Amino acid sequence: MRFGLFVPQGWRLDLAGIEPSGQWDAIQALARHADAGPWESIWVYDHFHTVPAPTDEATHEAWTLMAALGAVTRRVRLGQMCTCMAYRNPVYLAKVAATTDIISGGRVEMGIGAGWYEQEWRAYGYGFPPPRQRLGMLDEGVQILAQAWRTGRATLDGRYYQVDDAIVAPRPLQQDGGGVRGIPLWIAGGGEKVTLRIAARYARYTNFDGTPKGFAHKSAILAAHCRDVGTDFDAIVRSANYNVVIGHTAAEVENRLRQLRDRLVPIVGPDDAERVLSAYRGMPACGPVEHVVANLRELQRLGMAYAICYFPDAAYDRSSVELFEREVIPALGARE
Repeated sequence: MRFGLFVPQGWRLDLAGIEPSGQWDAIQALARHADAGPWESIWVYDHFHTVPAPTDEATHEAWTLMAALGAVTRRVRLGQMCTCMAYRNPVYLAKVAATTDIISGGRVEMGIGAGWYEQEWRAYGYGFPPPRQRLGMLDEGVQILAQAWRTGRATLDGRYYQVDDAIVAPRPLQQDGGGVRGIPLWIAGGGEKVTLRIAARYARYTNFDGTPKGFAHKSAILAAHCRDVGTDFDAIVRSANYNVVIGHTAAEVENRLRQLRDRLVPIVGPDDAERVLSAYRGMPACGPVEHVVANLRELQRLGMAYAICYFPDAAYDRSSVELFEREVIPALGARE
């Protein structure tokens, strides 16, 4: 199994209490730690307003961070989970990603999705199109990205996007297995009729439900779409995101959850804080070490090959990250 690590960027209130002047130091410190350790990749979110509710706390912009992280790391790959297609013109996004790939020496992963955070969409003036339109924009945008990276130019007279011989130079440094330039595409989301069909056509990686039951179900749907469109299901790496609260004992885990709640309550109130904790309790990566290893091993058996891990306390206390590095990653297959 391969492992990625989310760096704190504020979206999940994981920089609260750190002065803005010190937040980049916290972000890059964890990125450098990952770069020197067993992690294959580091990740950011593509959002503008915090969750579980919009607040005045910082949320650092994803692609600005991507370029900066590319300059301060040397080995780890760099991803977003996931870029919202409609937040940037797709040719502009292709250009940004290609430049970041060059800055990083060819280490960019492109996570891409249709977007979902309605309050954020409307606040930034994007409206909030219905799902069919957002998914149509995702489909056309992915075509534009692939064409731009492959040829250095993009033309599409689509329903949602029209581009006419747009030049994307220089192209990314990376090449796929056929020697064609292009950044690996991660299609994120588990929509069964459209999103997973787009993934079957274009993705080198997918990212969807990380529970055993959900993962198995979404995998079966993806396999069916692959058969329909004539692509190799086994060539697509299936990944999932995991909220990690880990300890040696159940009591230690509960203490970490309590610390998370205590940090959130003054900002969003007790009800929203409890809703945040519900995304940890009972999930595969929340519990004592042996519990987390057993859960991830079962998911590995089901074909989950890439776990992207979020630690809510990483900017304040690196001990849970280091515990995971020592006792979970080696048990499931560390980076060679």
